Amino acid sequence: MDVTDFPDDLVQTQAAWNATYDALAAPRPRDTAALRCRLLRLSVRLWWHPYWETAPSVPMARYELRQLARARGAVRAA
Repeated sequence: MDVTDFPDDLVQTQAAWNATYDALAAPRPRDTAALRCRLLRLSVRLWWHPYWETAPSVPMARYELRQLARARGAVRAA
């Protein structure tokens, strides 16, 4: 399995995590409690996703997942 063969739900969860983190990091975010709760829930889903049991190098795969989700987000924004 290639390290970048991530399941769609995992990539979508990472993208949602990125968007939530960015919203929380924005100046004067609204509803910070809800954003923090969402970030925590998404973090748990990311951390315990079954994909990590089969990943050849989990730290590198987590890094590549973050990069892939950021890249896809940048393409959608353009």
